[in-house]
Amino acid sequence: MSSHTTPARKGRGINSTEQVQAVTAPDIANAKGQRKITVLTAYDYPTACMVDAGGVDMIHVGDSMGNVILGRPDTVSVTLDEVILLSRAVVAGVERALVAADMPFMTYETGVRDALKNAGRMVRESGVRAVKLEGGEVIAPQVQALVQAGIPVVGHIGLTPQRVGVLGGFKVQGKSATAAARLLEDALALERAGCFSIVLEAVPSELAKIITKAVGIPTIGIGAGPHCDGQVLVTHDMLGLTPGRVPKFVKQYAAIAEAGTKAVEAYVREVVSGEYPAREHSYAMPAPELEELKRLVNK
Repeated sequence: MSSHTTPARKGRGINSTEQVQAVTAPDIANAKGQRKITVLTAYDYPTACMVDAGGVDMIHVGDSMGNVILGRPDTVSVTLDEVILLSRAVVAGVERALVAADMPFMTYETGVRDALKNAGRMVRESGVRAVKLEGGEVIAPQVQALVQAGIPVVGHIGLTPQRVGVLGGFKVQGKSATAAARLLEDALALERAGCFSIVLEAVPSELAKIITKAVGIPTIGIGAGPHCDGQVLVTHDMLGLTPGRVPKFVKQYAAIAEAGTKAVEAYVREVVSGEYPAREHSYAMPAPELEELKRLVNK
């Protein structure tokens, strides 16, 4: 079964001379205090094309693919091979945005050597230009080693889905003064280790504001309020593609799942009624060849 479609990149003609300036990790870092940074997720080629064309600065190939794409209850079971496969598809659809991929659970926590080996494989085989690691001060040695090896790193603190078992569920983090102070220390440790940005997930907006002011690298918020240097959402959430309840912090900018269901219903009706396919959707045989065919089959 084939769609017979020709890949198109962002509406630019194949002979276009338009020059696209790719976003780099230093570009993201230098945006601190200058402008807001926009980030979305992507897990496949067409979504990557769409998100990149929309003008985001960075695309995360998140291990959220476990929930969003693979239908699993968590991100812990996502493998390095799966992230590499989907990251390669995303990279193929991107011309401008910086693509960063999540390092899956237990591909870096076990030490510097494993982190270097697995992140090196991620970058080499998928083509992403940065990786994201969950955790604070405890993973600072891995972050430092990756940066020294030439791999830009995005940090991720607050609600870290890979550690949801320890956290006791998907809960807001840093609500107490002690917990908030610990997250601030984690952010500072990640900055010292060399991260070029840090994702703050599901933390009080007041804490996000304090961390954003304290660190010299951009903070990217998801459920962290308006004071971060940038924002990230799961694309499937903001487009209304995710089934079930979405988190409080998500604003849905479209209802694509609803529109898609209606389109499928229309397709089913038209196939059953015979309305589709019509003549304009069908191929025709040249008249002389059709006559010859009739002659051959009627011998």
